[in-house]
Amino acid sequence: MGKGKQAAAIDFISSANRSIQAMSPYSPGKPIEELQRELGLSNVVKLASNENPMGPSPKVLQAIECGLPQLCRYPDANGVLLKQKLCEQHGVKPEQITLGNGSNDVLELIARAYCNAASEIIYSQHGFMVYPLAAQALAAKGVAVAAKNWCHDLQAMAAAITAKTKLIFLANPNNPTGTFFDTNTLVTFLDAVPENVIVVLDEAYSEYIDLGQYPNGVELLQSYRNLVVTRTFSKAYGLAALRVGYCVANAEITDILNRIRQPFNVNSLALVAALAALE
Repeated sequence: MGKGKQAAAIDFISSANRSIQAMSPYSPGKPIEELQRELGLSNVVKLASNENPMGPSPKVLQAIECGLPQLCRYPDANGVLLKQKLCEQHGVKPEQITLGNGSNDVLELIARAYCNAASEIIYSQHGFMVYPLAAQALAAKGVAVAAKNWCHDLQAMAAAITAKTKLIFLANPNNPTGTFFDTNTLVTFLDAVPENVIVVLDEAYSEYIDLGQYPNGVELLQSYRNLVVTRTFSKAYGLAALRVGYCVANAEITDILNRIRQPFNVNSLALVAALAALE
């Protein structure tokens, strides 16, 4: 066998896409086991990743156990049963739902589907760190709008829209500040956004707020075709390890997302666990 080419002069960092060269990897919360090893601790309480300390429902664990013998089979690529249950919950149609490997997967799908190096993506100063990462990976211009009292300044975000704006990320409630904006504020903002600019409403923490003025993004979809609502099973449902999330949007946007979504992007155990959690 040949020794192969030993081209030491080739730099595989500098030959990567320039926008990606400048990126730093997403920095997740340190695992409890790693901290225990480093500091010799036996009792650690982890707060960095907003994980549900109660864990999943016993019925979810039972559903996962029942699904174990089928690990030799590919999962349902369309997630039919889970979509049906989500449709019952939200009053939408299956063609409006895109499933993802966590809601992070869906957020990046939306950016990849609609943005490029000529685009601008708007997000709040203290928004979820995945938003600027999604922009940078596409060489799009990330526009971080200053927060107001640690909350999204939706008026300023609307004013930041230009002809190059393709996407706006909103988190409600916001991660990591925990602030939120009410229905009237959101509707006023959506009315000010051009119809060709997609607004992504990240509701990963929606289950943790129970106030009358808190908006239900899914209910606004009928009025705003450029609105996309994302949800996750990682937080309230305690399924962070299984990585399952979704978005609800008009059928045209969902159609585009499904064209670039990886096949089988939600594994079979995640599908049965999420279904059991909803039930």
